[in-house]
Amino acid sequence: MAMIRLETPTGLEMSVGEAMFTQRAIRRLDPNRAVSDHHIKLILDAGSKAPNGGNAQPARYLVIQDKEKIKSFGALYHEAWWAKRRDAYGWKGREDMPEGSPYRMAAQLADEMVNAPLVILAFSTGGRFEAMSVLPGIQNMLLAARALGIGSVLTTLHPEVMDRVYALFDVPQQMTFHHCLPFGYPRGRFGPTSRLPTAQTTFWETWGQVPPWAE
Repeated sequence: MAMIRLETPTGLEMSVGEAMFTQRAIRRLDPNRAVSDHHIKLILDAGSKAPNGGNAQPARYLVIQDKEKIKSFGALYHEAWWAKRRDAYGWKGREDMPEGSPYRMAAQLADEMVNAPLVILAFSTGGRFEAMSVLPGIQNMLLAARALGIGSVLTTLHPEVMDRVYALFDVPQQMTFHHCLPFGYPRGRFGPTSRLPTAQTTFWETWGQVPPWAE
């Protein structure tokens, strides 16, 4: 396949600092506001510019906008989300979740995926660099979406639904699935977010030695 060079596009003028420091997981998407094809291309173009192993560029993306297909996929995603909780914790529904569980907010996406205006599934063609070559592109896509005022969140599926997902979209069996990304304009706001200070998550020269900025 012929390669092309992409110039920096208009529409992504937000500084990388603002995009990173106001980005957050957006699970509540406006089902009545579509993401334009132009913005989808900008997001995918941003993903294509990410570093990847050996410049092999194994990432492949499936864009889904058809409402009926998204409803069908959303039902599979709901099943997959609860299958993961069942395997990990024995939960079969919200009534099994402990009060205050951080998964309560994540469970909202399982309910709302059927109404997402856009879903992008990330695959790879295989090979030794596949996983490490897909994730940088996804982060670029998330940051580009943030710059455009579009929300998203990185999520996955569960083995028990994968055959049906592949069949639903005629995905070749040799393609390796990695992640699911719902996109849309948020019902709510972006960041700032609360995170642990890096002084608590970083060691300096030797494990256990705090960095210079630690108080």
